[in-house]
Amino acid sequence: MKTDLDLSTDYLISSLGQTSATGLSSLLDNAVSHDSVTRFVNQPDHDSKALWKQVKRDVRRMESDAGLLIVDDSISEKPYTDPNGLICPDYDHCKDGYINGINFVSLLYRSNGVQLSVGFELVFKTLQCIIKTRKECWRVERTKNDMFRDLLRAAHKNTVKFALVLCDSWFTNSQNINYVRSIKKNLIGAVKSNLEVALSKSDRANGKFIEISTLSLNPGDLREVYIRSVEGPVLIGRDIFVNKDGSTGELYLLCTDLTRTYQFILSTYQERWGIEDYHKFLKNNTSLHKSPTRPLQTQRTHFFASLCAYVKLERLKICEKLNHFALKGKIYIKTIQAAFKELESLKLKYEGNISFG
Repeated sequence: MKTDLDLSTDYLISSLGQTSATGLSSLLDNAVSHDSVTRFVNQPDHDSKALWKQVKRDVRRMESDAGLLIVDDSISEKPYTDPNGLICPDYDHCKDGYINGINFVSLLYRSNGVQLSVGFELVFKTLQCIIKTRKECWRVERTKNDMFRDLLRAAHKNTVKFALVLCDSWFTNSQNINYVRSIKKNLIGAVKSNLEVALSKSDRANGKFIEISTLSLNPGDLREVYIRSVEGPVLIGRDIFVNKDGSTGELYLLCTDLTRTYQFILSTYQERWGIEDYHKFLKNNTSLHKSPTRPLQTQRTHFFASLCAYVKLERLKICEKLNHFALKGKIYIKTIQAAFKELESLKLKYEGNISFG
C-alpha cells in the first residue's frame, strides 16, 4: 500500500491524538511503511494551486452568482516547536499576546449552504536584525494584504462565481477595495471607528476629512462617503450589538455597492463568521495542530492535508446531513466500540489463565 493524500486525510479525520508517520504505519499494521509516509510528507507543491485542483469539481457543483468569498487569517498553535520561518511568534488578538505557530490566510467560498476553502497562503518570516535595538526579530516576506489580493486574483482567474468579498477591518483598505472594484466585484468589510472619510468629492479634494465616529449614525442608517485613494463613494453603516456579558459594542461596516440596503449589508456581513467556524473545524476535526514534525516541508504537507481533510468532511456533511462535529462524534463512538470489543476479547482470552507465582 502506498501513502497518498486520500489515505493521509482519512488518518487525520480518524485520529484522536497526535498524528505522525509512525502512527499511520501502526494504524495499518505496517501495511504502509514509515518510509512511505515520510516520502509523502516531503513532497513539494502542496500549495494553493494544488488545493484548487482538489476542490474545483465541488465548487462547480455548488457555486452561484450570489456566492461569497470570505478572507481571514488564523494561527495554528505550535507552542513547543522551535521557530523556523513558517512556525514563528505571531500576535493573537483573541489572547492579546504573541503565540508560536503557523499563521495563514484563508480564502473561503460560501454558497448554497456549503463552504469550501478555495485558496490559502502561509505566512513566512525571516529572522532580521533591527539596527536601532540590535535585536533579532521575525519579519514577514509578504504582507497579508498582498496575500489577500493574490488569493482573489487566483479565484478570479479560476472563474469562481461570486458577488461579494467579505473581510474584517484588517483587510478593508484602499488597495484591497480598488482591486475588488477592478475585477467588477464588491466588498463588505468592517472598519475601525477612527477611519477618516470625506462627506463629498470636493471635501476630499480639499483634504477635509472626519472620523466616522463623528457621523452620529444610528443603526439602520447608511451614509455615502469618500475615503482616501478610492475613486468612487462607498456606504458606511453602524450596528450596535449586545455581548454575552450584557455590555454593548458597535460595529462599523463599509460597502462598495451603493445599491444595497442596511439590512442586506448587515445580514451578509454576518456570513463572514462562517470562516471562524472553518478555522475551528480545522483545528478540532482535521488534526491541524497535532503533527509533532519539525521540518518545514513536512509541516507544509501536513497543513495542506488538513485542508483537504476538511473538504472531505464537507462532502460527508452533505451526504450524511450531519455537521462536522456530529460526524467526528460518530467516528469516535465507533472507535470506542472497537476498543471495548478488543478489551472484552483480551479478557476472555486470559480469564482463568493468570498465575501470580
